[in-house]
Amino acid sequence: MLDASSHEQDRFSMDLPAGSIAVVGVPWDEKSSYMRGPAGAPAHIRQALYSSSTNTSTECGRDLGEEPRIRMLGDLDLPVGEAAIATIERQIEKVLDQGARVLALGGDHCVTLPIVRAQSRHFPDLTVVHIDAHPDLYDELEGDRLSHACPFSRIMEEGLVSRLVQLGIRTLNAHQREQAARFGVEILEMRSWRLADGLPKGLGGPLYLSLDLDALDPAFAPGVSHPEPGGLSTRELLDIVEALPSPLVGADIVELNPLRDAAGLTARVAAKLLKEIAARMLEDFTT
Repeated sequence: MLDASSHEQDRFSMDLPAGSIAVVGVPWDEKSSYMRGPAGAPAHIRQALYSSSTNTSTECGRDLGEEPRIRMLGDLDLPVGEAAIATIERQIEKVLDQGARVLALGGDHCVTLPIVRAQSRHFPDLTVVHIDAHPDLYDELEGDRLSHACPFSRIMEEGLVSRLVQLGIRTLNAHQREQAARFGVEILEMRSWRLADGLPKGLGGPLYLSLDLDALDPAFAPGVSHPEPGGLSTRELLDIVEALPSPLVGADIVELNPLRDAAGLTARVAAKLLKEIAARMLEDFTT
């Protein structure tokens, strides 16, 4: 097998314009439990984004197709095995070193760990807003501490962020409640929180958004591996994105499973979220 460094692509070291948003595919799902499939998501999201049945305009009127600061860098070329985690971190670091910001398309939720490792070096005092049906706070799952069910435990253990706020959660068990208390995670459970209640006080940037598509109710996003009824609507999720405080310095959209998305509806939702998050990041970018 080739060394991980030999898989890295020159385009991730290319010159990026000041104030640009790099959309990076992270096609890796080796840490998925239950079923694989999210590695195929980035290509499906891009296909939905550029479908002739829609356009690249956002709700605020910004046409991303005409926006030179949006750079679609394609997918990372990743080695097999856990060496991929270090490769993801290095490649994201290359983009950030150029003064660009990253909107990543996973992949399963494990990819958030190396991305946040890179982000935390560029943005001290980082706050993460994590929107998900699941808190992903297991210490380990099936003996694997790098499972996609565990990234936020590793992020908090490593001290990568100053604050972790979780929205949409509706699968907390006793172990994950203990983990949340241990790490001081602020959880707004879906059963008792609505956007009208407002976001937590004092929430501010630099802000990183990690968005698992199963935060949405399966009626809106059926194409995920772990659908959980009782979730957000697409409109509610878009309103949350709009309500996030500035600056939004990075984001990921993860856990689309094209194998479960027969009509491509969830890919369309992901493409819509990509557009609106990218527009927010452009608005918030100060050079």
